[in-house]
Amino acid sequence: MGIKSKLGIGIISAATGLALLSGGTYAYFNDSEETANTFAAGTIDLDIEPTKIIDLDNLKPGDTISRTFELQNKGSIDIGRILLETEYTVDDAEGDNTEDFGDHIQVEFLYNVDQVNEVIYEATLAELEGMTPEAVSEKVFLHIIGEDGLAAGTNDKFLVKFEFIDNEEDQNEFQGDVLSLKWTFNAM
Repeated sequence: MGIKSKLGIGIISAATGLALLSGGTYAYFNDSEETANTFAAGTIDLDIEPTKIIDLDNLKPGDTISRTFELQNKGSIDIGRILLETEYTVDDAEGDNTEDFGDHIQVEFLYNVDQVNEVIYEATLAELEGMTPEAVSEKVFLHIIGEDGLAAGTNDKFLVKFEFIDNEEDQNEFQGDVLSLKWTFNAM
């Protein structure tokens, strides 16, 4: 055999060896794992006890009444903010009102019953109704529940005082009137 033949056989042998190495069977270690994942949203569940804070009859100018209520977070996540919407209607018994009865009912929000009864914020019902819920939250609830909010599974007691303002003038137009107050607490 000539050198060309030997060289050709050598190249073919080398190519065959490489083909066997790269295309042949080879073993390696392998392992795999799977994960099962879940995303469950938490819940916000604000509750109020009692649900009727005040129900008064025979109110006269100068009368004050204090009531406590409790905001409860029965959910699984913290409530960051509480917003309060105020709405009221007046049933004018005589049809002679020239003023809004809500301007004559003063509301004082006081620190928690467990703490000193210091006034946090005061406004008439008419003023509260004219405020945004965010503004009421800043003036009232931010001071009471703090920036951390109402933690899941906790509650906080509140004290509120209502006063039929005696303006030392004739308030006969309000005799027999009924003011129906609706407070809506929104948790965020």
